[in-house]
Amino acid sequence: MVIIFSNSCSTTNKVPRGEYLLTKNKFKYTDKKIFSSQIPDYIAQKPNKKFLFLFPITLWAYDLANPKYDTIINEYMTYPNQMRNQALRDSLFIKYGHPEYKGKSMFISRFLHSIGSVPVILNESKTENSAKNIKQFLVYKGYWDAETHYDINKDIMAKKAKVTYSVKTGTPTIIKNFYYNIPDKNIRALYERNYKDNKIKIGMVLDQTNLEKEIKRINAQMQQEGYYNFNRNNNEIYFTADTLESQKDVPLTMDIHRDSLDTPYRKTTIGKIDIYLINDRNIKDTLKTKDYTFNEKQTKDSVFIHKADNKYNTRALWLPITLKHGEVYNQSRLDLTKRNLMGMNNFNIISYKEYLQRKPNDSILNVRYILSPMKRYELRTAMDVHYSQILNFGFSPSLELTSRNIFGGGENLSTSFSGIVGTTKNAKNPNKLFNAYELSAQVELDIPRLLVPFKYYNFVPKRYTPSSSIVLGTSVQNNIGMGRINFNAGLNYTMDVNSVISHKLSLFNTQLSLTQNKEKYYELFTGDNLIREKIFNLYAGYNPSYGINGKNYDEVSSHILSDNGFINSLPTEQIDEYNTFVQSLLNKDRQTQDVLITSLIYNYLYNERGNKSYTNPFYFNGKIELAGNIPNLITQNRKQQGVLSGKEKTIFGIPFSQFVKFDLDARKYFNFTLNDQKTTLAIRQFIGIGIPYGNSSSMPFVRSYFNGGSNDIRAWVAFSGLGPADSQLDSKIRSYIMDNVKLTTSIEYRYPFSDMFEGAIFTDAGNIWSLKNRGLNDEFKFNKFYKQLGVGSGFGLRINVAYVLLRVDLAYKMYDPNEPEGQRWQFRYFKPLKPTLNFAFGYPF
Repeated sequence: MVIIFSNSCSTTNKVPRGEYLLTKNKFKYTDKKIFSSQIPDYIAQKPNKKFLFLFPITLWAYDLANPKYDTIINEYMTYPNQMRNQALRDSLFIKYGHPEYKGKSMFISRFLHSIGSVPVILNESKTENSAKNIKQFLVYKGYWDAETHYDINKDIMAKKAKVTYSVKTGTPTIIKNFYYNIPDKNIRALYERNYKDNKIKIGMVLDQTNLEKEIKRINAQMQQEGYYNFNRNNNEIYFTADTLESQKDVPLTMDIHRDSLDTPYRKTTIGKIDIYLINDRNIKDTLKTKDYTFNEKQTKDSVFIHKADNKYNTRALWLPITLKHGEVYNQSRLDLTKRNLMGMNNFNIISYKEYLQRKPNDSILNVRYILSPMKRYELRTAMDVHYSQILNFGFSPSLELTSRNIFGGGENLSTSFSGIVGTTKNAKNPNKLFNAYELSAQVELDIPRLLVPFKYYNFVPKRYTPSSSIVLGTSVQNNIGMGRINFNAGLNYTMDVNSVISHKLSLFNTQLSLTQNKEKYYELFTGDNLIREKIFNLYAGYNPSYGINGKNYDEVSSHILSDNGFINSLPTEQIDEYNTFVQSLLNKDRQTQDVLITSLIYNYLYNERGNKSYTNPFYFNGKIELAGNIPNLITQNRKQQGVLSGKEKTIFGIPFSQFVKFDLDARKYFNFTLNDQKTTLAIRQFIGIGIPYGNSSSMPFVRSYFNGGSNDIRAWVAFSGLGPADSQLDSKIRSYIMDNVKLTTSIEYRYPFSDMFEGAIFTDAGNIWSLKNRGLNDEFKFNKFYKQLGVGSGFGLRINVAYVLLRVDLAYKMYDPNEPEGQRWQFRYFKPLKPTLNFAFGYPF
């Protein structure tokens, strides 16, 4: 289809006569190939992007648009979205002399323009400037005698052109020696203290990028050490290269001078800190209100709180301020204070000012914040389209009411209601839509401090921005038969050490899960029902006097399991069916269980993403959960809930889980330029281990691991037959097995086509295992696990629309460990037109 489409679409229909479509920029390196990923950035004209480096899809789309509308639509697209309407289109029709077009929506042409790209027409002046830009860049990088030339290859008949840039870097200029001249002894001492971090080394190429990095490093160091005025105008640090003897090996000298008299630098200290909280009255009136200080201890901070009323207590306004009177200036504290005030979700900073006090000297920095309270109540509604591998398609309405400053200390109460109505697979009625739903309600109280019965300020710094939250919630799920009612509660503490590291501790984290309509289990899990019927029929033939009819399924199953005579009478071919029956009972016990989880959870997050300081960011999320130890100490009541689960300790008749669980999620993102495009290689490794003990023989359903889905191993739909390990159980039973060890490795290459569209190719590998052998050949073993990984690969498209990323991934099974030996590699069964289709929002990782 793609080949037919490409042949029917020309890319030069809209290229004016005598002009040429730029199709390629080629770079020829005549001596050595360096900076090949950066040089393309200095080209003023770049060809239209191609899908998979082959197909100019966006150019085809633009070319398909009706050409008579091009000029009008090009101007139309320059207007903001809120102005684009029929009235604007009609005015442009008249402007360009086409009143007969009035009323036309141009919908198809507008859509093609929005996803398409205008042909890049060769501009020789820009080509010449590009060659100059490359030379300037190379000189900047230390190659002073670099040469650049260009050659244009024009195809008159095809109206296409290619440009070849010839680059000769020459011999670089090397730093022979490095000297520094810093008359101020304090600045020199600080510089020498961290000299090991110096970005300039003897023998390096004289690259001005490194000089700028060194200036930036010194500036940051001095600001952290209290020198507020250091190099404020960027003219106090400069470098001199001595080229008298040679232009290839040069001594380099760095000078730092405050002024021509070498006046010593002075450290800056924090002076007065003013926080003004205005109300609806005029700001000038508000600023005349009384000064408040928190108490004698906080008076030492000299944080002056100016309030027009007492709606916010003084402590709430003091806690976010990480500055102290008399302490040495530190820029990071100023930045953190701003973030803290904004993070409270109570105030807008309508004015901020930092200024040096002139008397008694100019080394005291005063700071002033003017805040205005946000609206007391905020109501937000949303309607989202929902898609997952389990709940196939549906919609998700939500309603959230935020009530600010509930108790006068900046506490916010959020009350939310949400629902998901969708469609899931139903063997009894496969064509029925919207047969499943989930309704939930949650109340969360966010507190901008630690909720503890003691003062923590002395050992938990305010710069960590400690906060607390209390959460209460409930949800009701209905899945074509069985349903689940959940209750959850928790007390959470959060601390942000810096912009990268954060800690979260959840105490009394409680979840109560109650399964409804358990008797309908076999209506939902038809594979389990088939094996149940088969074993029940076998037993009826073996022991007809028992009378299966009329008895409860669990009662019959328990009786069969206890009849050793029946088990021993089974021939070899039926033993496998019996083992599958036992596994189906394990599945049933786990998925129909009522369970209470009371746990302590610690979460460590290290996240460089979104921080411009990290070119190739790293992400790590580590979590440990310890559950059930307190209930285990206070109760001895026991009750049998399932067929195989045995008797378990209960609280109010509900078994509680006892386990320890570890989740480790590491991700690395490599950003680089390929074929003039900024691309990303993303790698993820997930490791999960759950260890049940004490009152639990298995992990609870809501804490177990499964395979598949749009954010996991994408070649398998969730619960579709991958794992556990390389088990050869009937896939209808095996599909719903969940386990307590999980490994997932993913690698994805992301390549942008335009600002709106991005392509990706990926490979996922992983599986689930048990920590001990359950008779299913699913035990995790270091000498076998790598042979039991399911592997899937594919490609996808990402669409950025109004801050939302829509993702479509097509994945194919490469290696299926649950197939018989000799059939696990799937290349011979490859069906390109039958991929596993994944729809989702956001990146998979």
